[in-house]
Amino acid sequence: MYTVSDTMNTQFKKGVLELCVLVLLDRKDCYGYEMVEEISRNIFISEGTIYPLLKRLKTEGLVISYLKESQDGPPRKYYQITELGKEKKEKLVAEWNEFAMGVSNLLYNRNVDMEGNCDE
Repeated sequence: MYTVSDTMNTQFKKGVLELCVLVLLDRKDCYGYEMVEEISRNIFISEGTIYPLLKRLKTEGLVISYLKESQDGPPRKYYQITELGKEKKEKLVAEWNEFAMGVSNLLYNRNVDMEGNCDE
């Protein structure tokens, strides 16, 4: 699992958690704890970090929520990505890919553009 210093980890997560949530919701509707479990398989996050983000995404019209009966207890609040959310996700994915390519170029002292052309 990816771990870094607390300061870097907190700032980094703030920047990518929205992307991770939108990507998950584009795959399937999820409830909050389910998203925490999915994301935590790759990046450590606490349960408390996801709910303020979901509230903001809902306010911005990027997701909607609905209640669904659960076999394990009370109904769960599920989140579903909207068309606006899908557009935002695509934009964030493109920005992430460009950012990750730039960081990789710096880390490995190379110059690879978005089409995969390399100038070393």
